[in-house]
Amino acid sequence: MFKPVATFSIENFGCRATDADAAALRRSLLASGLSLLSDHQHADFVVLNSCTVTAAADSQAREAVRKIHRANPEARIIVTGCYAQRAPEEIASLDGVAWVVGNSHQTEIPELLRDFRGKQFAGSPGDASPTTTDFVALSALNTDAMSLERGPAKILTGDIFAQTSLQAAPQDGVAGDRTRPILKIQDGCDKRCSYCVIPFVRGRSRSLAPDVVVEEVRKLVRAGAKEIVLSGINLGSYGRDFQPRTTLNEMVRRILDETALEQLRFSSVEPQDVTEDFVGLVVSSERIARHFHIPLQSGSAKILRAMHRWYRPALYAERVNQIRHAIPDAAIGADVIVGFPGESDDDFRTTYEFIDVLPLTYLHVFSFSARPGTKAAEFDAPPVAATVIKDRARALRALSQRKATEFRASQSGRRLRAITLARGGTNWTEVLTSNYLKARIPGRHPANRWYDAEIFADEE
Repeated sequence: MFKPVATFSIENFGCRATDADAAALRRSLLASGLSLLSDHQHADFVVLNSCTVTAAADSQAREAVRKIHRANPEARIIVTGCYAQRAPEEIASLDGVAWVVGNSHQTEIPELLRDFRGKQFAGSPGDASPTTTDFVALSALNTDAMSLERGPAKILTGDIFAQTSLQAAPQDGVAGDRTRPILKIQDGCDKRCSYCVIPFVRGRSRSLAPDVVVEEVRKLVRAGAKEIVLSGINLGSYGRDFQPRTTLNEMVRRILDETALEQLRFSSVEPQDVTEDFVGLVVSSERIARHFHIPLQSGSAKILRAMHRWYRPALYAERVNQIRHAIPDAAIGADVIVGFPGESDDDFRTTYEFIDVLPLTYLHVFSFSARPGTKAAEFDAPPVAATVIKDRARALRALSQRKATEFRASQSGRRLRAITLARGGTNWTEVLTSNYLKARIPGRHPANRWYDAEIFADEE
């Protein structure tokens, strides 16, 4: 009997950690015999790796499901990731969703689809179109899985806190127009910020064993990677779950000493983990990108306390100014939340003025969104009006744009080594510098190549 090759497409929502998860899932599905399509419209299976950090992220995932189902009603849609772990029943109720698979069982998706494909071809020789009732028996995959029926969809999820170790995720490497792969070396979080649902959908902090990290970096370098981004949910906590403990600094030194990686970049690192030693490590090696992303969330000490953050504005300013003194041309970005319950006009003004005087180069601005199960969702403090949140977010984004413009102007006229990205036109290619500036070089060049780029103040 002829069996056509089943196809899949995949879409990711959220942070670098979910990017890494999606890359691993893509590689595993390819290894299982499926063929990857670049669009959802013709795929047999569509995998959506969801985020749930805000209500907007949830809405984005639901809208994606509806759009895909309208365009490709025959597709089997699999929703996984953080939203799938937090609220599987919500997703399972959507038309077109065949499976909802939480983070706790994400690695079982290739087996899930392989089992389903086996059932698909178990009927008559000419039957290549499964009906909506042909579902895999989830209990065969994992006996402790929670399997609930919601219309045509099935749910596969379980206790995320039962996971106590982190396994290496298969990597895409560098191929075609892909570049700068993300290597997730830490997952989960032991902190309990009052607004954050991520610990409940990612579990406790877990680190990838140092020897495994080194080998994964070597694999990526052999595959052609010139820059790798180290990521984690709480990257600075890397190694604290080991006995004896190790640190992110020690792990980075091993990467530098034991691999031929040309450039290493970090994702977000909490301010209390941006120590003098950490900054000194970046200063010590030209192979580490001059780029720091340090979540702030608020410049008001009152709001930081309510958020259950483990630092105050003075410490944050100290760490940022330390970086600027040690590395004058470093990019320094921050996350900021506006509209946290109880955030007054004075609190916001304090945050704005605090950021205004800091040598930050860009902001990621988020509007507060109450997440079910978090402390902030239960606060008695009055909520901030949606129109006020919108105005505050707009003001901070304008501030971010001004800071980015000023930083680029400070670098104007310099020639910096940069790596080519996939984006480009008929006579130009976009590149990214060590200090996180995008520029254009003349000509069309393949991704993942080093060039010297001259920075212009007015270039986008």
